[in-house]
Amino acid sequence: MAASEGAIERFRGLRRRPARQGVSTLPETGQEPEILRVENLHTSFFLPIGELQAVRGVSFSLKRGRSLGIVGESGSGKTVLARSIMRLNLGPNVETSGSAFFDGRDLLALPLREMRRLWGTEIAMIFQDPMTSLNPMVKIGRQVTEHLRQHEDVNRPEARQTALDLLNEVRIPEAESRIDRFPHELSGGMRQRVSIASALACEPSLLFADEPTTALDVTVQHQILNLLSREQRQRHMTMVMVTHDLGVIAGRTDDTLVMYAGKVVEQASTAEIFENTQHPYTEALMRSIPRTAEPSHTPLAAITGRPPVATHLPTGCAFSPRCPYVQPRCHEEDPPLVSIGTSEHKAACWYPVGSDANREAYERNLSDRLPQTLAVAEALDADQGSETPANLPNGGLA
Repeated sequence: MAASEGAIERFRGLRRRPARQGVSTLPETGQEPEILRVENLHTSFFLPIGELQAVRGVSFSLKRGRSLGIVGESGSGKTVLARSIMRLNLGPNVETSGSAFFDGRDLLALPLREMRRLWGTEIAMIFQDPMTSLNPMVKIGRQVTEHLRQHEDVNRPEARQTALDLLNEVRIPEAESRIDRFPHELSGGMRQRVSIASALACEPSLLFADEPTTALDVTVQHQILNLLSREQRQRHMTMVMVTHDLGVIAGRTDDTLVMYAGKVVEQASTAEIFENTQHPYTEALMRSIPRTAEPSHTPLAAITGRPPVATHLPTGCAFSPRCPYVQPRCHEEDPPLVSIGTSEHKAACWYPVGSDANREAYERNLSDRLPQTLAVAEALDADQGSETPANLPNGGLA
């Protein structure tokens, strides 16, 4: 036991590296430094049918130890954004521009050999489907410590003991018997825990979690989310949570980006997003969340229409064909992401939710019997018995 404890302490000592030259260390003032800053990031895929603009001019910053939620429907560019920052979108038909500064280094300008040194040790990702991200031909114990053995001077017995510790830390029952099993011999929830253990093996500073609870039942989802939150707090790790579910980030992330058609349409602290929604798309996502207070079999308020095809984006605001507050200006001009209310709360909308202009637009569209506006009115009538969002908190949200 003493030997194994010494191995773990030795491993932890390896991770306490001195600061790299040119990179600032944590200040003593308690004000956390910026660990990630993304500026005007664009990613396009060039296909036979044309240019697919997956990410369009995304900018944000993230301080050390904080958590960020990136929310949006499938196809909004969430995963591509995360993979672009990590330089995982490889191929001759992919073009990424802009900047992604991690601890003062522009990841998009680093040689691929330098990026390989950062993968796993400084930046890690939990992928969406553990069945495809884990190697089916390799036992889980070896996969958990693959990064550790590649980047650190750790021998086989030390790596095995570290794998056991990590499997126990992510609460895999009977870890000693399961360390020599293959991925297909584990349940979906345990495979995801193995993926988390693998991502945490080298104690990265920045962790991306890409839809970590997809295809898991509700109980296991709750356990996985609690596990990620606990590990993030204990390790003082910066985490980016990618999800389509606003319920996943509620109470679990410090800040939130809402993405639509490759762009950030709203950006604020998570509490502010829920309490003071500004963008019609965010409002629509909120309205579609099931509520336990509603009677059983209550229909959900779905967002009308479909997301735009990224190869043929509409002129003006990409959400305009589905927006209940749409006006002629929305079809002509793409609104910039600007501060609304507080300087930290930004939204890209000509008619922000709750504003006088928003209420007037709603009333005009209601009188014109615009289909998406009528759908919202029906949902509000069923939910609150009100015709206009002006009488409801947060511009129509229950």
